[in-house]
Amino acid sequence: MTERETQLRTLVVGLDAACRRVLEPLLDAGAVPTLSSLFDEGVAGPLQSQVPPWTASAWPSLYTGANPGKHGVFGFLSFDGYDWNVVDATHVREHTLWELAHHHGLTSVVVNGPITYPPQDVDGAIVPGYTAPEDPECHPPGLLDELRDEVGEYRLYPTTEGREDATRDERIAEYRDLARMRGGAFRYLADRFDPEFGFLQFQVTDTVCHELPGDERALRAVYGAVDEHVGEVLEASDPDTVMVVSDHGIGEYHTRFRVNEYLRDHGYVEAVRGGEGMPTWSTIRDDRLRDGADAEDAESDLIERALSAAARVGLTSQRVGAVLDRLGLLEPVRRRVPDGVIRAASEQVDFAASRAYVRSRVECGVRINLAGREPDGIVPGDEYEAVREDLIARLSAATTPDGDPVFDEVVPREAYFWGPEADRAVDVVAVPAGFRHYLTTWLLGDRFADPERPAWDHRREGIVAAAWAGVDEGESLGDPHLFDVAPTVLATLDLPRSDRMDGGVLPFAEPAGERTYPEVERGRRRGTDDAATKRRLSRLGYVE
Repeated sequence: MTERETQLRTLVVGLDAACRRVLEPLLDAGAVPTLSSLFDEGVAGPLQSQVPPWTASAWPSLYTGANPGKHGVFGFLSFDGYDWNVVDATHVREHTLWELAHHHGLTSVVVNGPITYPPQDVDGAIVPGYTAPEDPECHPPGLLDELRDEVGEYRLYPTTEGREDATRDERIAEYRDLARMRGGAFRYLADRFDPEFGFLQFQVTDTVCHELPGDERALRAVYGAVDEHVGEVLEASDPDTVMVVSDHGIGEYHTRFRVNEYLRDHGYVEAVRGGEGMPTWSTIRDDRLRDGADAEDAESDLIERALSAAARVGLTSQRVGAVLDRLGLLEPVRRRVPDGVIRAASEQVDFAASRAYVRSRVECGVRINLAGREPDGIVPGDEYEAVREDLIARLSAATTPDGDPVFDEVVPREAYFWGPEADRAVDVVAVPAGFRHYLTTWLLGDRFADPERPAWDHRREGIVAAAWAGVDEGESLGDPHLFDVAPTVLATLDLPRSDRMDGGVLPFAEPAGERTYPEVERGRRRGTDDAATKRRLSRLGYVE
């Protein structure tokens, strides 16, 4: 790579799930010297995420500066009635930072941005990240092949994914390798396109917490690799301003709360034995066979169909599980049997017959089966508010076996979502207490269950740091929110924020005014119809 002066004015480094809980021990131990220098030389502090605090919705909020009621992505899944698909960039209905930069004649390089597939046609380069297929279309066309020719192997996802036989060391090595690929790709593309704006995201900082929860050695190894490659990017591109941001935090959870079981007890959810029910990996078995599944996958599909038939005559996996639990065999069997097989033999939510239900756990809320809106809606429109008020009261009263509230807050959706896409949100938002309770859609008898093993899930408090041009040590961050990142980035580029943004410019940056930008033109929502992507979401617990 040639050595020359670059024109990179602002670089955003995204660390998925980074938070003080994870970072402070690494900073104290000197394990991440590049991040330490950024935190020490500039300003740093907690960044309040949104509800829901999950990758697929939070990153679009961060890079559009708008709440999901405006940009339109509420989770990993998009729903059309009772049908669903995995979200992609066509679901993001507000301008991204790189689109606004393009509008002002600036060039951008975006590497591994979540929900950026298919990529927009902007001046610069986009290599999509999370929810894209493994070999995604990039911008400009042919860029992925060029990237691999120039910097070597480039993958979106770890090769250890889904491998039960993958060792801890193999997983760590793979995550470190992915960090190397992100850094190498950005350095090459920054040299090739000489952008004014850069966006570089690392997903492995989240993956390691889900796959190896609480493993301090793994955290140090993965963050150490990320830190090393961030350092190389900074040395090569020398940005005027660098911001380090996360979409949410992460931490251990203590309880599984089966919300639909609770709603069934209160007369809202009806169940069906067998069938497809709620979104789950078992609902895409036909995709798996169509795309060329191996014999083991096909065998699992046959087992699923057989167990689904058994469930319809009363032999559900709940009943089998109760017997196995009494014999001390439940956990060994669960480790060996795919979730889809278990789910096929379970009682599941009957959408059409239910008055309200949780359709996706990451939405953090309840959907009312409203007549005239849902295909088989049964709640009359004139009863909507009364039903919603009753749901809010009942969920607010939910307590754990120890008597603690399950939820910090249960409110109408308008409290968190506003804008032209808000009617796609849940009707009632339910925020778990401290996000220490894992919400699940499954119907498995009891309302509560302990984690099957030490497990982490998302929290609302992430991190933000800013250093270099225009940032002095000791300056105030104020009380930063996820929505503030995009307007602040625009300010560092001397560009006006959009009047549709919900966030403001953080105190360390000088605002450049506000303006109305042209309406976003996305066309039809497409969705990522990729079986591997759906399996990936299922393994990480985003799709149950």
